[in-house]
Amino acid sequence: MKGIILAAGKGTRLYPITQSTCKPLLPVYDKPMIYYPLALLLEAAITEILIIVPPDELGSFERLLGNGERFGAQISYVVQHDRRGIADAFIIGEEFLDGEGVCLALGDNVFFGSGMAASLEKAKNSLSGATVFGCYMDDPRPFGVAEFDSDGRVLSIEEKPKKPKSNYIVPGLYFYDNRVTDIAKTINPSARGELEITSVNNVYLQMDELRVVKLPKDVVWFDTGSSRTLLDAACAIRRYCDETGEQLGVLEETAYRRGFIDRDQLCAVARELSASDYGQYLLKLAGEA
Repeated sequence: MKGIILAAGKGTRLYPITQSTCKPLLPVYDKPMIYYPLALLLEAAITEILIIVPPDELGSFERLLGNGERFGAQISYVVQHDRRGIADAFIIGEEFLDGEGVCLALGDNVFFGSGMAASLEKAKNSLSGATVFGCYMDDPRPFGVAEFDSDGRVLSIEEKPKKPKSNYIVPGLYFYDNRVTDIAKTINPSARGELEITSVNNVYLQMDELRVVKLPKDVVWFDTGSSRTLLDAACAIRRYCDETGEQLGVLEETAYRRGFIDRDQLCAVARELSASDYGQYLLKLAGEA
């Protein structure tokens, strides 16, 4: 399975802070926003990753992440010149996917919690169809909302409903089999002119091949598309790190635990970044601090 991160948003709702840099490169507490979805893909043992970036920002992403070698990944990039919706990621990434299944992560979504790893494993092990996640929200109206029957099977996913049929929304992390590109090519643009990911999910639902994995209550999710949620995510991450002594979104740590890099590689990065808290954390992880 391969991974795609859709990180092409300019973040117009965040102006003026995104006038000089695109949204996925903004800091969320102590790391660039894109570190968090990238760490999720690594946690799911997905190391072949395509990052879809906005025009004129390719160099910034390459300077930040390179080719992914330092954290055991193979990263490539492609520019999305026109905003055509989330499902356009599969069409843009068709050559990269080369007939394989895919995990699509949105570049402005942040997940964390002890139950996240098991949820990723459950989704990835579904070999056919589509698997998305259900996240409980007090007010689900701004999102795609899943409806369930009495046995917990998904009945529908409705985009931004005025009267939601449940409190479970579908956040920006999706697993699909190798049919998803062909499906994305068949859907029609919505009223706002975009290829909606909900339309893709509903095709799988009509084939009775859509699964919704409800996230455990300890998993926290943020869509960092507004200044308020950007700050809320940063505060929640800081609180988690202070309370647990752990860090979130540390790419080299995830790669080391998963066996994608060895201790020598970890130490090399840690020494290079030793002047920062990030580097000191890696040195401690490697037993050198």
